[in-house]
Amino acid sequence: MSQTVELLKNFVKYAALLDGDEKGEAQVFCDRLFKAFGHAGYKEAGASLEFRIKKLSTKGTSFADLMWKPRVLIEMKKRGEKLNQHYRQAFDYWLNAVPSRPRYVILCNFDEFQVYDFDRQMNEPVDTLTLEELPRRYSALNFLFPDDPEPVFGNDRTEVSKRAAIQMAALFKSLISRKTDPVDRIKAQRFVLQLVIAMFAEDIDLLPASTVSGIVNDCLNKKQSSYDLFGGLFRQMNNPTPAAGGRFKDVPYFNGGLFANVDPIELTKAELELIGWRSEDGGASTENWATVNPAIFGTLFEQSMDVDVRHQHGRHFTSEADIQRVIGPTLVKPWAERIAAATTATELRKLRKELASFRVLDPACGSGNFLYVAFRELARLDLSIMLRLQSEFSRRIFEEQAKAVCAINPKQFFGLDNDAFGVELAKVTLMLAKKLALDAAVESFSEGEHKYAKGTHEIQFEADQALPLDNLDDNIRCVDALFTEWPPVDAIVGNPPYQAKNKAQGELTPAYLKRLRMRHPAIDGRADFCVYWLRLAHDHLQPGQRAGLVATNTIRQNYSREGGLDYIVANGGVITEAVSSMIWPGEAVVHVAIANWIKGSQKGKKRLHIQDGNNVNEGWRYEDLDTIGPALSFSFDVTKAKKLLVNAKSGNCFQGQTHGHEAFLVDADVARAIIKNKSTYKSVLKPFLIADDLVGNVESSPSRYVIDFSGMELLEAEKYTDLFDTVKTVVLPQRKKAAKEEEARNAEILAENPGASVNRHHANFLRKWWQMSYPRGDLMASLKPLKRYIVCGQVTKRPIFDFVSTKINPNAALTVFPFDDDYTFGILQSSIHWTWFVARCSTLKSDPRYTSNTVFDSFPWPQHPTLAAAKKVARAAVALREERALLREKHQLPFRDLYRKLEGPGDNSLKKKQAALDLAVRDAYGMSGRDDALKFLLALNNRLAGDEAAKKAIQGPGLPPSVIDRREFVTDDCIRPVM
Repeated sequence: MSQTVELLKNFVKYAALLDGDEKGEAQVFCDRLFKAFGHAGYKEAGASLEFRIKKLSTKGTSFADLMWKPRVLIEMKKRGEKLNQHYRQAFDYWLNAVPSRPRYVILCNFDEFQVYDFDRQMNEPVDTLTLEELPRRYSALNFLFPDDPEPVFGNDRTEVSKRAAIQMAALFKSLISRKTDPVDRIKAQRFVLQLVIAMFAEDIDLLPASTVSGIVNDCLNKKQSSYDLFGGLFRQMNNPTPAAGGRFKDVPYFNGGLFANVDPIELTKAELELIGWRSEDGGASTENWATVNPAIFGTLFEQSMDVDVRHQHGRHFTSEADIQRVIGPTLVKPWAERIAAATTATELRKLRKELASFRVLDPACGSGNFLYVAFRELARLDLSIMLRLQSEFSRRIFEEQAKAVCAINPKQFFGLDNDAFGVELAKVTLMLAKKLALDAAVESFSEGEHKYAKGTHEIQFEADQALPLDNLDDNIRCVDALFTEWPPVDAIVGNPPYQAKNKAQGELTPAYLKRLRMRHPAIDGRADFCVYWLRLAHDHLQPGQRAGLVATNTIRQNYSREGGLDYIVANGGVITEAVSSMIWPGEAVVHVAIANWIKGSQKGKKRLHIQDGNNVNEGWRYEDLDTIGPALSFSFDVTKAKKLLVNAKSGNCFQGQTHGHEAFLVDADVARAIIKNKSTYKSVLKPFLIADDLVGNVESSPSRYVIDFSGMELLEAEKYTDLFDTVKTVVLPQRKKAAKEEEARNAEILAENPGASVNRHHANFLRKWWQMSYPRGDLMASLKPLKRYIVCGQVTKRPIFDFVSTKINPNAALTVFPFDDDYTFGILQSSIHWTWFVARCSTLKSDPRYTSNTVFDSFPWPQHPTLAAAKKVARAAVALREERALLREKHQLPFRDLYRKLEGPGDNSLKKKQAALDLAVRDAYGMSGRDDALKFLLALNNRLAGDEAAKKAIQGPGLPPSVIDRREFVTDDCIRPVM
């Protein structure tokens, strides 16, 4: 016998002696459990008892019995307690156990362990084991060992669901891609869905066991016809009159709309084996479909859709844990609080009646995952009402309500989507939700004695009938949500499609986009696609109703914020809980935000979450705020800052040049060789600095040159034959093609609306085909008088600004400031400006993006700095650059690595130079060390905007009037081209 088994057996003997008192014995139970798994004790392992977790919905603090980050959270209940009734508490503890949220959660009542992995599987534990089973099944708790071996779970529904989804997707793809007799896509989709329902049905006792696998076996081994047998099964499932005899005698009536149209298919041998061949890999029907998570339908949907179609629709698929970030705040918490506040049977019965008529809409329902989770959670709320009626009131009151074991019905749920297959999947998902909810309710009330406020009694429950399936054709509709009326409901949830403006223009037809703008003119055409759903959802809500939607994290920025969250907050909406930014798991490489709101008021704190970094399961933190602003920001909200004309009209913040085609780019060594051979080419072949050169190279030198025929006529550019011929051969044909496609798109738009405005970008590019797409003539003109200029990466995680020689052309990945003085550099490089940048910027994924209209145009510059104050800023700026240069040369580090290594805790020379610069900039503003920079800058911005409106002059970017001799402020260090 191994030492581990011996330790665990001793633990089992000890635990059996305990009374199972949650408050008195939970701590000693947990300590002994850790010792059994090889630790000296829980404390020595690094775990904590009674770990504080702040409540949001109620005052006070919750305490998790044991927290061992990032491994496990253990929540103890008294002996005999039904653990599944505490699932929601465990999930909420886990959700808010940030940072370093534990991977696993254990619910334990001294005799049973339920193990959850919420990132993987939400509704069911990944394993359940008894105390007695622990010595032989301890591998389910492997994560408790010091060396953390991979656990082995016995109820991993995700893996079963994946296998079943892959098999069904393979069947669908086989049907539509046959070389002979290919099946129509719609027919194949319907057949696969009918088959899926049949396989679910036989494993959840709605069809006789082995119905599907028996048909497959007879077709493979007895050469019977799948056309006849599956056709017969599906027709009987749609027949309200039971078969008098024969193979389908015991098949009940399903209906529900799905079987209204039966169109059988003669399957090939390979297709039959995908369904039911009992080989090493198995077949779909050999899976236990009772353990398949209905979220399989989303996976099936994703697997069977063409990738280009999926991307065109902006579809992204949502995990259950992420769905709960909407369902929890929008549905569960408000209802749970009302149920907890009820004190009488009359109040509880009234709430149950109201819950049974509560309607939920997903206006971009896809395959129905949000609606399924909403159904399941409302069913759990209904069950919680029943449990209170059972435990607190008389048998008569309880039995009166128990006539409907589950009060929730699929007819309470509504969905809209423009994909026909997704709509059918959503109907199927909701049909199954009803059966699974009924089973869960019956299981809760059908075992043993039932205890009431007065006495006990054994009773038999009559379950609601799961069949026939509800016909949901009127509830889940295949329509475009942006061009149809939404049904009246009580709450709205979902994950609408999202695409940025440029992608939408490339993947949706111009005619569609024009109709969209005409239908919803109040939303800026530059806003993300998902903003339309935010706006429509809020308009559709009645006072007191709630909504929760997933969107790109751009909804907190610029035009998207203005069209969505700004509108919601300005029109009676209160954001109750939100996620500012999080990494979206799966194929879609996007960062998203989640907004839950009420049309009305809500007292108390509001919780704002964010995920920092780039690891899907790490980096979570939150803050409880009095108000969550539309920027979904943890810092002071500066979204209401106003554009300052002195900045916006100054022409002092530009995007660099956009070459538009790779043929304009030349490797640096090749370019230098060309110039060495033909020196005249130096005027049209320029070093071209990109953001990665700036922060990723030790010398920050350009790695490429750009062919720059800007301002030249065709005949002049032709003189540079070696370069011109390359551009003519490669660029010209592609620009002709792009212009022709643009012309066709415009013709489509104008045919529908002759007065519509259309894009002519590619026509313009063709007219000057030998030039870069956007040579930025105004930028380049502003650089001519200078010897150097300031840049930062347009997308940047760190405050890295530097001077660049005007002999180098800036790429579009850089934001360019045409200043050569150290004072202006100091203001831009300061933490005061960086703080404004982070609070005001847009983002690409999770990285801040510097743009003029979001950051520069509203940034208030110091108004009346003295000459001494300006010199102090300039000197501090020079000192910081000198220190950076010394560190980079000494350690041979590019900017990115230098800042990364020095940004953690601890003093270093660069931090000290930055602190000196920040102090000098504060002095220039007249800002004390105690002043909050954002509050100070917003107040200054508002005052200056008022001055401008009153026609008063204000100080914009650049050297202040106190500087008479600018030469004192101009040094010569900068990034230079390699000669």
